[in-house]
Amino acid sequence: MTFNNRELWLSFFAILLITLVYLFVVISTGSVPAAGEFFGHSLGIFGFTLMIMTEVLYTMRKRARSARWGRMSSWLKFHIFTGLVGPYMVLLHTSWKFNGLAGIVMLLTVLIVASGFIGRYIYTAIPRTADGVEVASSELEQQITKSEAELERWLSARAATASSLPKYLITTEEKERTQFFFIIGYVFLEWGQRIQWWQQKRRMDTAVRAQIAQLEKMIQQRRVLHRQVASLAMARRLLSLWHAVHIPIGVSLFTAAFVHIAAAIYYATLLH
Repeated sequence: MTFNNRELWLSFFAILLITLVYLFVVISTGSVPAAGEFFGHSLGIFGFTLMIMTEVLYTMRKRARSARWGRMSSWLKFHIFTGLVGPYMVLLHTSWKFNGLAGIVMLLTVLIVASGFIGRYIYTAIPRTADGVEVASSELEQQITKSEAELERWLSARAATASSLPKYLITTEEKERTQFFFIIGYVFLEWGQRIQWWQQKRRMDTAVRAQIAQLEKMIQQRRVLHRQVASLAMARRLLSLWHAVHIPIGVSLFTAAFVHIAAAIYYATLLH
């Protein structure tokens, strides 16, 4: 399963569009939309609906292993999209007032979104198929063997090109690092590697850059496979721990939200 952050970009543009509409309403009316007014109510209803969809639809698809209605990777992206846009709409619904139960609901919403980002980070550390099935360690080892063989053939066939690069960029040896580093610190290592490759490609002729880009892709693939094998056990433990924290926060959030909605309906209708 690959992640290209498309869902994050879609979430960003959706939030940007909602913000522009919100600012237009503020400028048109000369005030911040109240939670009890039509626009504020609409934000709350649509936002909470997206939050319900975030939890219910993805959970249903995850438990229905034999279902054919969409890949797990697509449902996870949808889960992330609604899990960002929905809470943002609920935030705007509050009219920036966080008193009482509404403030507790908003605090839990912020916690669940932050927890979701952490969960996505850990989840991507565990190699999976497009259907969300975890890849076994033995299969990863086979992929590493195949990747190493392809890399060695490439280096042998293009020895002159390989010799023009620093040895530390093309070495097939991995430094000893802790499992925790491969989960938490690999992002910094990855960016450092990309910058180094970019600097090397700038010095090359245009004709050679295509070969260097191909080599970079192969080495990156090998590095990812090694990281996944090294961090697999730790990532599984962290994901289990994350579930133990994330799920209770979600239950508390929706319990408080339903109480808040029931109270709002009671005071808005039954008391009149």
